Amino acid sequence: MKRQDIRTIDVNAKEWFDKVNGNSYFSGVITVNFGMDNAREYIMPFQYGYGDYFMQEAKSRLVEHNEISIEHNGALWSFCKDNDIILRYNKQTGCKKRELKN
Repeated sequence: MKRQDIRTIDVNAKEWFDKVNGNSYFSGVITVNFGMDNAREYIMPFQYGYGDYFMQEAKSRLVEHNEISIEHNGALWSFCKDNDIILRYNKQTGCKKRELKN
C-alpha cells in the first residue's frame, strides 16, 4: 500500500567513522516528492550504523510518518519498485562528526 501522491523518495546520508572505537555513524534527510509543491522532509538523526543501514532507517522513518504501510515487509527499494516510485539515494563517506550533527 502506498499513498497516492508519492512520486519520488530521495535519501541523502552522511557517514562518519570513529577510528578510535571502530564504529560508523550516520545522519541524513529523506525527501518525499523532491522539488514538487507537496515535498516533505524527514530527518534521520545522528546514530550508529554502517553499510546500507541508513536505507533501513529511512524506511522506518517513512513508516513512522505514515508515508508507507507497515504491512510492507520488504526493503525500501522493493516498495518503490512495486509502486512505481523513483528512489534515489546517496551516502557521503569520510565526513567529520560535526558535519553529521548539523
